[in-house]
Amino acid sequence: MNIEQMTEILQNIIMQAVQLAQEKQSPDIKPEHILYAMVNDDSLEGIWQRLHISQEELRSFIEQALTRIPTVSGSTQPQLSNDVMQAYNFALKRMQKQNDSYMSTVTFLLGLFDTKATIIEQIKQQFHITTRDIEKAEEERRGGMTMDEKTNESQLDALSKYGHDLVKEVKDGKIDPVIGRDEEIRRVIEILSRKTKNNPVLIGEPGVGKTAIVEGLAWRIMQGDVPLGLKDKKLIELDMGALIAGAKYRGEFEERLKGVLKQVQQADGGIILFIDEIHNLVGAGKTEGSMDAANLLKPMLARGELKCIGATTFDEYRKYIEKDRALERRFQKIMVQEPSVEDTISILRGLKDRFESHHGVRIKDEAIIAAATLSNRYITDRFLPDKAIDLIDEACATIRVEMDSMPAELDELSRRIMTLQIEETSLKEETDPKAKDRLEEIRKELADLKEEQTAKLSKWQAEKSEADAIKNYKEELEKAKLALTQAENAANYETAAKLKYETIPNLEKKINEADVEKSDAMVHQIVDEDMIAKIVSQWTHIEVSRLMSTERQKILHLPEALAKRVMGQPEALRLVSDAIMRSKANIQDENRPLGSFMFLGPTGVG
Repeated sequence: MNIEQMTEILQNIIMQAVQLAQEKQSPDIKPEHILYAMVNDDSLEGIWQRLHISQEELRSFIEQALTRIPTVSGSTQPQLSNDVMQAYNFALKRMQKQNDSYMSTVTFLLGLFDTKATIIEQIKQQFHITTRDIEKAEEERRGGMTMDEKTNESQLDALSKYGHDLVKEVKDGKIDPVIGRDEEIRRVIEILSRKTKNNPVLIGEPGVGKTAIVEGLAWRIMQGDVPLGLKDKKLIELDMGALIAGAKYRGEFEERLKGVLKQVQQADGGIILFIDEIHNLVGAGKTEGSMDAANLLKPMLARGELKCIGATTFDEYRKYIEKDRALERRFQKIMVQEPSVEDTISILRGLKDRFESHHGVRIKDEAIIAAATLSNRYITDRFLPDKAIDLIDEACATIRVEMDSMPAELDELSRRIMTLQIEETSLKEETDPKAKDRLEEIRKELADLKEEQTAKLSKWQAEKSEADAIKNYKEELEKAKLALTQAENAANYETAAKLKYETIPNLEKKINEADVEKSDAMVHQIVDEDMIAKIVSQWTHIEVSRLMSTERQKILHLPEALAKRVMGQPEALRLVSDAIMRSKANIQDENRPLGSFMFLGPTGVG
């Protein structure tokens, strides 16, 4: 067996198989050892998925087979078994037939499946797979690539290793619906539909919704609400962290990126690539005397072979991409501005159902308005809608934690019972008449408290299970709505009608019946304006009362507020307060300043 004729991944698998045979004290390296090493290697994950085989089930099946292999004592070097040598010879013939310079892992796997080894026959029978099934899966995985380099195999399935399909995630219900941003999504679609330089780059501050625009495009592709040129396209988000992580030697990162680009190119326009933080590509993998990753993209971007959406901030765009003029002109800029408070309120109203079903709470409309207005007014270091969404999310999480924890009144009751039980234990030994009277009192109080505790505990548990039931109904409703959209897109009208006129109305009815607010409820599951103000207060350390007071109240109490800060200057304070009040009442001449004050006096009087 010539190990130099194998790809790096297969070399590594053979080494692991030899090591496993030594650990198991096996005299021969059998197909079981090689198969076990293959199942434990991540590079074949795509093959098992295409064959619809559970990697865990296959691993445990081979583990059982390994226990049946006879062992020998002593430290003899294991030899290749006849089955493995036969498989290698079959694989060599396949390699020459495929015009490969190096033997890949799947070529060796096919060689094993060409043999009559017991384990292979058992796998074929147990998992219902044939040699032809593996050949088809490998053809699909390779996409026409030949193994003319040792490292070529690591480039296969690069997109599934270093990216994830946003359209698939939308179908699985993992991405929230996108509200608004229609103009920006339309602009992205227009640029992607161009013949050349069809690469939009979204530029905006952190948290304004750049990634949400791409997710909105994924939703539209799923719904079929896109031009013919973008229908049924895959929208793959490239994971730059995974692409860079573990690239040990020079050029490995570029090899990985080339693998991704080659797969995109082979899809012939069927894949749109989304690169978040695209400025990371400029200078990534760059060493002295070599080119950076952005230069690998430029030819494909210019020819329109690669449809790529980028996202970055204003600062990073100026710092990295504007300096590279050749890269900059290949991208079409789309400025993403921060939405207004009114737009943010619309976005939050659209996301309300998702938060309610996830946390199992109810969100009042006043909470949504408070989240948008208070975050805009007091949280100045972040941007809408991100900060408002975070406020709602944290408020919901706080209410959920309170719902799952024991209510304060029940907790106090339990502590009171514990205190009385300790007192009862200490008084049992006493013979004093007063102590006996006190013991009687304690026992009577304990009986009453325990009765109250039982009633409240059962009430709390009933309310909690009711709240959990509502949460489950809301989650089912979300899934039903998503299934309805998919059924309508697939023109499956029978399923769509059943969902629309039976499943969804029934779930909505159940939610409305169960979701009745009780004044004496122990479990409070409502997110209101006060809860939002409390969260803002925690973030900013501003008192809740000051957050909730209106601007009119603040201005009316301005003289008193200033008097607390400045002592002994009533005339100066009155004049300043009056000037501000006149301005706010709109009885001030708009062409003149609010007031011109000259504070005169000797040094040190304040």
